[in-house]
Amino acid sequence: MNTPVIGVLALQGDVREHLIALAAADAVARPVRRPEELAEVDGLVLPGGESTTISKLAILFGVMEPLRARVRAGMPVYGTCAGMIMLADKILDPRSGQETIGGIDMIVRRNAFGRQNESFEAAVDVRGIPGDPVEGVFIRAPWVESVGAGAEVLAEHDGHIVAVRQGNVLATSFHPELTGDHRVHSLFVDMVRANRTPESL
Repeated sequence: MNTPVIGVLALQGDVREHLIALAAADAVARPVRRPEELAEVDGLVLPGGESTTISKLAILFGVMEPLRARVRAGMPVYGTCAGMIMLADKILDPRSGQETIGGIDMIVRRNAFGRQNESFEAAVDVRGIPGDPVEGVFIRAPWVESVGAGAEVLAEHDGHIVAVRQGNVLATSFHPELTGDHRVHSLFVDMVRANRTPESL
């Protein structure tokens, strides 16, 4: 049976919620903190949290460079909120010392939708997600200022890009793991499943 093993980078953020959503989308889900754990998964979710903190902890735990290498090699990755920032090739307003993994030719703006007390929910039409719009939970969310030719815009809200895909890399400004609607995670699980080689099945 083609059941992919998908990790959630468990350095900071809403790790548990992603593990639950991935399991509901028919994946084997496990936390990832170290390079040897990263090596055992078919795909990875980068959760929301604080992008500067996640960046520093990824370097501290020794997973930043192995993660960059696996993304370059084609491993599917999905980032939500802070995870979207981590997957951007460029941050418009980075904090000192902040690094990204890269993978999507886009420029993101941190905290673009406002502070914590300006968090909101909104219905978002996401290309590739059948049925009703996805309920987007936006918490200190970034938006995408611009994308390059290789990136596909999947959704916008209020005139701003909030979901992007480039090859095997997917990113959303919002948090589908907080809603009980697992369709975005199912899309990612399908991406991981399609990427697996026959030898790995």
